[in-house]
Amino acid sequence: MNDASTRTSRSARATGWMGALSALALAGCSGPVNNQQGYMPEQPVAFSHAVHAGQYELDCQYCHVGAEKSRHAGVPSSSVCMNCHTQVKKDSPEIQKVAASVAENKPLEWVRVHRLPDHAYFNHASHVTSGLKCQTCHGPVQEMVRLEQVEPMTMGWCLDCHRETAAAQVSALPPSAPRSGELLAMSTGAPPPAPLKEPRILQPPTDCSSCHR
Repeated sequence: MNDASTRTSRSARATGWMGALSALALAGCSGPVNNQQGYMPEQPVAFSHAVHAGQYELDCQYCHVGAEKSRHAGVPSSSVCMNCHTQVKKDSPEIQKVAASVAENKPLEWVRVHRLPDHAYFNHASHVTSGLKCQTCHGPVQEMVRLEQVEPMTMGWCLDCHRETAAAQVSALPPSAPRSGELLAMSTGAPPPAPLKEPRILQPPTDCSSCHR
Protein backbone atom coordinates (compact mmCIF):
# COMPACT_ATOMS: atom_id res chain seq x y z
CA MET A 1 0.00 0.00 0.00
CA ASN A 2 1.44 3.39 -1.00
CA ASP A 3 1.61 6.48 1.24
CA ALA A 4 -1.48 8.10 -0.31
CA SER A 5 -3.58 4.98 0.27
CA THR A 6 -2.33 4.71 3.84
CA ARG A 7 -3.25 8.34 4.58
CA THR A 8 -6.70 7.84 3.04
CA SER A 9 -7.30 4.72 5.13
CA ARG A 10 -6.23 6.47 8.35
CA SER A 11 -8.45 9.45 7.54
CA ALA A 12 -11.43 7.18 6.94
CA ARG A 13 -10.87 5.35 10.24
CA ALA A 14 -10.55 8.68 12.11
CA THR A 15 -13.77 9.94 10.55
CA GLY A 16 -15.52 6.74 11.55
CA TRP A 17 -14.35 7.03 15.16
CA MET A 18 -15.43 10.68 15.32
CA GLY A 19 -18.87 9.75 14.02
CA ALA A 20 -19.23 6.96 16.56
CA LEU A 21 -18.17 9.21 19.43
CA SER A 22 -20.60 11.93 18.29
CA ALA A 23 -23.44 9.41 18.20
CA LEU A 24 -22.62 8.23 21.71
CA ALA A 25 -22.47 11.81 22.98
CA LEU A 26 -25.82 12.69 21.48
CA ALA A 27 -27.38 9.52 22.84
CA GLY A 28 -26.38 10.61 26.35
CA CYS A 29 -28.01 14.03 26.16
CA SER A 30 -31.08 14.37 28.39
CA GLY A 31 -32.52 17.36 26.53
CA PRO A 32 -32.65 18.94 23.08
CA VAL A 33 -29.31 19.18 21.27
CA ASN A 34 -27.78 22.50 20.18
CA ASN A 35 -28.97 25.67 21.93
CA GLN A 36 -32.37 24.54 23.30
CA GLN A 37 -34.04 27.72 22.04
CA GLY A 38 -37.79 27.23 22.33
CA TYR A 39 -37.43 24.48 24.96
CA MET A 40 -40.52 24.54 27.20
CA PRO A 41 -40.77 21.35 29.27
CA GLU A 42 -43.69 20.34 31.44
CA GLN A 43 -42.97 20.83 35.14
CA PRO A 44 -44.06 18.75 38.17
CA VAL A 45 -46.26 21.66 39.31
CA ALA A 46 -48.04 24.04 36.93
CA PHE A 47 -46.24 27.16 38.16
CA SER A 48 -47.07 30.35 36.24
CA HIS A 49 -44.51 33.15 36.05
CA ALA A 50 -47.26 35.22 34.39
CA VAL A 51 -49.28 35.09 37.63
CA HIS A 52 -46.44 35.49 40.14
CA ALA A 53 -43.96 37.79 38.35
CA GLY A 54 -46.55 39.42 36.09
CA GLN A 55 -49.93 39.81 37.77
CA TYR A 56 -48.63 40.05 41.36
CA GLU A 57 -45.22 41.54 40.47
CA LEU A 58 -43.20 39.39 42.86
CA ASP A 59 -39.51 40.26 42.76
CA CYS A 60 -37.55 37.52 40.98
CA GLN A 61 -35.12 37.34 43.88
CA TYR A 62 -37.84 36.44 46.35
CA CYS A 63 -37.68 32.97 44.80
CA HIS A 64 -34.27 33.02 43.12
CA VAL A 65 -32.36 34.24 46.15
CA GLY A 66 -28.88 33.54 44.78
CA ALA A 67 -29.17 35.73 41.69
CA GLU A 68 -27.54 38.82 43.22
CA LYS A 69 -24.89 37.12 45.35
CA SER A 70 -24.03 33.77 43.80
CA ARG A 71 -23.06 32.09 40.57
CA HIS A 72 -26.38 30.24 40.61
CA ALA A 73 -29.78 31.94 40.89
CA GLY A 74 -31.19 28.88 42.64
CA VAL A 75 -34.60 27.22 42.65
CA PRO A 76 -36.82 27.98 45.65
CA SER A 77 -37.59 25.24 48.12
CA SER A 78 -41.22 24.18 48.48
CA SER A 79 -41.33 25.88 51.89
CA VAL A 80 -40.83 29.26 50.18
CA CYS A 81 -43.98 28.65 48.14
CA MET A 82 -45.86 27.75 51.29
CA ASN A 83 -45.04 31.13 52.86
CA CYS A 84 -48.04 32.34 50.88
CA HIS A 85 -49.89 29.18 49.97
CA THR A 86 -50.75 28.08 53.48
CA GLN A 87 -53.44 30.76 53.03
CA VAL A 88 -53.68 31.35 49.27
CA LYS A 89 -55.35 28.70 47.06
CA LYS A 90 -54.41 26.03 49.59
CA ASP A 91 -57.09 23.66 48.24
CA SER A 92 -55.73 23.78 44.69
CA PRO A 93 -54.49 20.36 43.46
CA GLU A 94 -51.24 22.01 42.32
CA ILE A 95 -50.66 23.63 45.70
CA GLN A 96 -51.38 20.32 47.40
CA LYS A 97 -48.44 18.84 45.46
CA VAL A 98 -46.21 21.54 46.97
CA ALA A 99 -47.64 20.98 50.46
CA ALA A 100 -46.98 17.25 50.12
CA SER A 101 -43.39 18.03 49.13
CA VAL A 102 -42.94 19.93 52.38
CA ALA A 103 -44.73 17.33 54.49
CA GLU A 104 -42.66 14.49 53.05
CA ASN A 105 -39.43 16.53 53.09
CA LYS A 106 -38.98 15.60 49.44
CA PRO A 107 -38.03 18.35 46.96
CA LEU A 108 -39.99 18.79 43.76
CA GLU A 109 -38.11 17.59 40.69
CA TRP A 110 -38.22 20.77 38.60
CA VAL A 111 -37.01 20.37 35.02
CA ARG A 112 -34.15 22.71 34.18
CA VAL A 113 -34.94 24.95 31.22
CA HIS A 114 -31.82 27.10 30.75
CA ARG A 115 -28.70 24.97 30.58
CA LEU A 116 -25.21 26.04 29.51
CA PRO A 117 -22.51 23.51 28.61
CA ASP A 118 -20.30 22.34 31.47
CA HIS A 119 -17.27 24.02 29.88
CA ALA A 120 -18.94 27.47 29.99
CA TYR A 121 -18.70 29.48 33.22
CA PHE A 122 -21.52 31.91 34.02
CA ASN A 123 -22.05 33.98 37.16
CA HIS A 124 -25.52 35.38 37.87
CA ALA A 125 -24.23 37.78 40.53
CA SER A 126 -21.85 39.66 38.23
CA HIS A 127 -24.65 40.23 35.72
CA VAL A 128 -27.43 41.12 38.18
CA THR A 129 -25.23 43.55 40.15
CA SER A 130 -24.29 45.20 36.85
CA GLY A 131 -27.92 46.15 36.38
CA LEU A 132 -28.81 43.52 33.79
CA LYS A 133 -32.52 42.73 33.84
CA CYS A 134 -33.57 39.10 34.08
CA GLN A 135 -35.55 39.52 30.84
CA THR A 136 -32.37 40.30 28.88
CA CYS A 137 -31.39 36.64 28.98
CA HIS A 138 -34.60 34.90 30.00
CA GLY A 139 -37.10 36.80 27.86
CA PRO A 140 -40.44 38.20 29.11
CA VAL A 141 -40.82 35.74 31.99
CA GLN A 142 -43.55 37.92 33.48
CA GLU A 143 -45.75 36.86 30.54
CA MET A 144 -44.96 33.14 30.56
CA VAL A 145 -47.51 30.65 31.85
CA ARG A 146 -44.91 27.92 31.28
CA LEU A 147 -41.24 28.92 31.28
CA GLU A 148 -39.52 28.77 27.89
CA GLN A 149 -35.97 29.40 26.71
CA VAL A 150 -36.35 32.40 24.42
CA GLU A 151 -32.75 33.31 23.57
CA PRO A 152 -30.19 30.97 21.95
CA MET A 153 -27.59 31.50 24.74
CA THR A 154 -24.78 30.53 22.40
CA MET A 155 -21.22 31.79 22.75
CA GLY A 156 -21.73 34.21 19.87
CA TRP A 157 -24.90 35.59 21.44
CA CYS A 158 -23.11 36.25 24.74
CA LEU A 159 -20.10 37.81 23.01
CA ASP A 160 -22.30 40.12 20.95
CA CYS A 161 -23.87 41.45 24.17
CA HIS A 162 -20.47 41.93 25.85
CA ARG A 163 -19.02 43.76 22.82
CA GLU A 164 -22.07 45.99 22.34
CA THR A 165 -22.14 46.87 26.06
CA ALA A 166 -18.45 47.77 26.08
CA ALA A 167 -18.72 49.79 22.86
CA ALA A 168 -21.72 51.72 24.17
CA GLN A 169 -19.88 52.61 27.41
CA VAL A 170 -22.94 51.60 29.43
CA SER A 171 -23.02 53.09 32.91
CA ALA A 172 -24.27 50.83 35.70
CA LEU A 173 -25.37 51.71 39.20
CA PRO A 174 -23.50 50.09 42.09
CA PRO A 175 -24.80 46.83 43.58
CA SER A 176 -28.00 47.33 45.56
CA ALA A 177 -26.65 45.81 48.79
CA PRO A 178 -25.86 48.80 51.07
CA ARG A 179 -22.49 49.35 52.73
CA SER A 180 -22.11 49.58 56.48
CA GLY A 181 -23.70 52.80 57.68
CA GLU A 182 -25.95 53.32 54.69
CA LEU A 183 -28.93 51.51 56.18
CA LEU A 184 -28.75 53.74 59.27
CA ALA A 185 -28.53 56.85 57.12
CA MET A 186 -31.52 55.72 55.04
CA SER A 187 -33.67 55.04 58.10
CA THR A 188 -32.73 58.12 60.17
CA GLY A 189 -32.10 60.74 57.52
CA ALA A 190 -28.50 61.12 58.71
CA PRO A 191 -25.84 61.96 56.10
CA PRO A 192 -24.66 58.81 54.31
CA PRO A 193 -21.07 57.66 54.87
CA ALA A 194 -18.49 59.02 52.47
CA PRO A 195 -17.37 58.36 49.86
CA LEU A 196 -20.65 57.52 48.14
CA LYS A 197 -20.70 54.68 45.68
CA GLU A 198 -20.38 55.98 42.14
CA PRO A 199 -21.83 54.48 38.96
CA ARG A 200 -19.28 52.53 36.94
CA ILE A 201 -18.70 51.96 33.23
CA LEU A 202 -19.26 48.33 32.36
CA GLN A 203 -16.40 46.56 30.62
CA PRO A 204 -17.56 42.96 30.13
CA PRO A 205 -14.71 40.65 29.12
CA THR A 206 -14.40 39.00 25.73
CA ASP A 207 -11.30 36.87 26.33
CA CYS A 208 -11.63 33.09 26.30
CA SER A 209 -10.51 32.53 29.91
CA SER A 210 -13.40 34.55 31.34
CA CYS A 211 -15.95 31.91 30.40
CA HIS A 212 -13.77 28.85 29.77
CA ARG A 213 -11.90 28.32 33.05
